Amino acid sequence: MREQARNQIRRNEPNSYATREDFIKVFHEDMNGLYQLSFLLTGDHEKAEKCFVAGFEDCVKENRVFRERARSWAKRIIVENAIRELKPRPSLPTSSSSATVFSHSQHSSGSDGQFDLETVLGLGDFERFVFVMSVLEKYSQHECALLLGCSVLEIRQGRLRALEELASSDQVVSFAP
Repeated sequence: MREQARNQIRRNEPNSYATREDFIKVFHEDMNGLYQLSFLLTGDHEKAEKCFVAGFEDCVKENRVFRERARSWAKRIIVENAIRELKPRPSLPTSSSSATVFSHSQHSSGSDGQFDLETVLGLGDFERFVFVMSVLEKYSQHECALLLGCSVLEIRQGRLRALEELASSDQVVSFAP
């Protein structure tokens, strides 16, 4: 009972929010992963570096994020900076193919469910953003639509185009809706 009371008090303390030092630690510990996210979104090292640095600067400013959410907040800020930098917009669909779902059972043996970097970077901006956000980062379709300023239908169509392009490049695709 005493431990419960102590945990409740700790949750209500003002220092349960992430501090500048918490974000410095997050960026230091996950520098490669956060930069890779920035690079996958922007498709360009110069723009990736710009978004990564802006993300770091934004995170260490005063904000009200719980400490345990600091890492996911850092990712979100990088995503938002990349969106502001590239302003990806949905393209008009070129085919009217039906929805396709790829699963492990459809792959040849030895499949590790990884995606070829060059193929991902070759996707159009919108499709690349949707793929990275919804498939790799596991954002919901609704959250993707809100962040990208488009409809859930456009997110679905963009993800389908990305997956079709990845599949047509003889690349192993592992996706579960």
